[in-house]
Parts: sequence; structure tokens; C-alpha cells
Amino acid sequence: MYLGNKQNNGKKKVFNHFYKKSGVYFICLIVLFVVIGFLTTVAPAYRFSSHTITTWTSDLDSSTFLYLMGMENRAFKEAYPEDKALPNLSSVVFQMATSIKPNDTRSLLGQELPGFSTFENEIIIAGEGTNYTNLPVESAPPLDEILKDREAVVDDSTESEEPKKEPDTDTDKEQLDTGDKDVVFIYNTHNRESFLPHLPDVNDPDLAQHGEVNITKVSERLSKSLETDGIGTTVDDTDIMEILNNNGWKYGQSYTASRKIVQEAFTSNDDIQYVFDLHRDSQRRDKTTKVINGKPYAKIAFVVGAEHASHEKNLAFATKLHNLIEEKYPGLSRGVIKKKGPRSNGIYNQDLSQNSLVVEFGGVDNNLDELYRTADAVAEVFSELYWNAEKVNKNQ
Repeated sequence: MYLGNKQNNGKKKVFNHFYKKSGVYFICLIVLFVVIGFLTTVAPAYRFSSHTITTWTSDLDSSTFLYLMGMENRAFKEAYPEDKALPNLSSVVFQMATSIKPNDTRSLLGQELPGFSTFENEIIIAGEGTNYTNLPVESAPPLDEILKDREAVVDDSTESEEPKKEPDTDTDKEQLDTGDKDVVFIYNTHNRESFLPHLPDVNDPDLAQHGEVNITKVSERLSKSLETDGIGTTVDDTDIMEILNNNGWKYGQSYTASRKIVQEAFTSNDDIQYVFDLHRDSQRRDKTTKVINGKPYAKIAFVVGAEHASHEKNLAFATKLHNLIEEKYPGLSRGVIKKKGPRSNGIYNQDLSQNSLVVEFGGVDNNLDELYRTADAVAEVFSELYWNAEKVNKNQ
């Protein structure tokens, strides 16, 4: 009798568990149909747009989606990284609802404290002295201030002369040259970014803007240095700020204007392999200058937009170039920074090429001598990278 009662109690527990579980599934099913019915019958103006949903989910770890798909398809479950902890679904829901990451206090501070929005940026590689307090900053003065005429002074100096290449004493060594192919394309989205040492009447870093003495001179120097190493290079001289002015666009639409320039470059030249968008940082001299062998150099920083599917390839290229520069010129690179979120462009036209980078050259307090030294150094390191890659391609 006792055994029979025990078996009956066991059966009751199984049935109760089954009914409870079935009840939960039934309730979830009803909720699902109610939500679907609401979304399909509500007026279009009140429906959730795809942009809203994208905003909610943009900061979620990609492994979370992989895990959720794995709950329905075993193939996705097997692809889930073994060293990755399973996502906490309550944390995921909380993050979607509040845009605050429970394990990252920067996300809370970034929502509440002015000027702390850089929490959306991520330091992939921190160069010497680089941290979240001194990341590259893009000044955005009013367009009418950018277009103002200002006096500029450029002193003649040995560093400003044409880049010189040491003569090759090995007569048997092959002279490397891309011939009539221009394989590098350089442009400047914020083409009027200038430098305070060359603007005698300007003290405000945000107003360091000029129509001629600006970051485009660094682009020209980099191009000449690359050409000296046999690498065909094209420099675009479009005044992006003038395009914004003519179209009635805002400064934040600079990349929309420069995108067309890059697309046209690819259309007219099938040989382009590398694309560099040169900028000037708004950080001050102590953050953007490095003394190497007794000479001051303008430091550089690599910026990669994370809001396009192939950004990992751009990151790989930036990482490789950073490491090579650090080997030859320690401390010259401030590192590799990944940017995304509503307060940054997030793409920077880098979806057009996996070998496309934004490179910050120096800051508002650097002068052209320092910038030209850096341009020559970057050209030297990149040339080695390029020709070594060409040798590998020929041997394959």
C-alpha cells in the first residue's frame, strides 16, 4: 500500500510539472499572438521602426544572437565559442530596455555625464599614453567659421623640402615600382583642419581651420614619400567643406560628401588597393607629440568604424600597420580605436575597402615640420609592408 501511494505521488508530480510547463508555453503563445496582433494592427505612425529595433540591439554582443539561434538550430549552437560564457538573458533584456550594460559602468556615465559619450569607443590597441581620457576628438565648429579667411604662416625649413631617399648602393637590387599604377588613394574628409602654430591670429583650437594650410599638406607629403618608394599614389584635392556649404549640409554630413569622392576614385581606377583618410586631432600637444632620436614627431592614431559588416578586416589592417610602426618608431602610434554609436559616423567610408583607414595625424599644436617627419616615417613603414605583401603574392 505504501509503495502504491509513493508511485501515485510520483505520477502526480510528473503530471503537475507537465501541466505547469504546458501552461507556461500556452501563456507565452498567447502573449506572442497578442504582440503580433498589436504590431500589425496599430497605426503605422506608432509601430516600431527597423531603426528603433536596430538601436535597441546594436550594442548587444553578437554571441547573444548566436546563442538564441542555437536554441532552435543545433548548427548555431555548435558554433558558439567554447570560451564564451552563456549570456544572461535578464541582463540582455535590461540592456535593450535601458541602453546600459550591467557589467560596464561607462555606459551609465556616458548617458548621464556631458562629454563622457566616448564610452561607445573602444581601444583595440592602446599606444603609449593612450587611454579613454585622451581618445582622438573631432572638433565641429560652425561651417561659417570653418570657411572664414584667416592668415597663415609657413616657415621655410629643411623638413618642408621634398622627401629624400637614400641612394641604393646595391646595383643588383631590383628597383621596386608600381609603374603607371596608382595603388594608394589619399583624401581628407575634414580637409580644412589646420594647426595653431601656423595661424598667428587664432588661439581657439576649435577654430584651427584654413583653406590652404591644413591637413591636405600632410596628405601631399605622404604621397610624395610613397612615390619616392615606388608606390603610385593619388591625392584628392576636393574641398569637402565647400561641398557642404553649396548643398546646405551640416558638418556631420562630411562623410556623405567624401563618400562620393571615394566611390568615383574606385570607379575610375581599378588599381587602388589602399585608402587613407587623413585628419588632424583636436587633442593638445602633450597628447599628440613624441620625441624620437631627439626630434619631435606628430603622433598618429588609427580609427576604424565598427558599424559595417567587414570592419574586422579594417581592424586587422590597422593593427598590422600599428605594430610595424611601433617596431621602427616606438611611441609614434597612439593605437587603434574602434568607433560606433550615434555620436560617431561609425563607417567612415571603410565599407568600400577592407584596406581603408582614418588616420589622425598630430593635433592642433603640431607644426608642419613634425607632421612631415611623421608622414615620411609612415610612408617608410607602409612601403615595406606593401612590397613584402607583393613578394608574397608573386610567390603564391
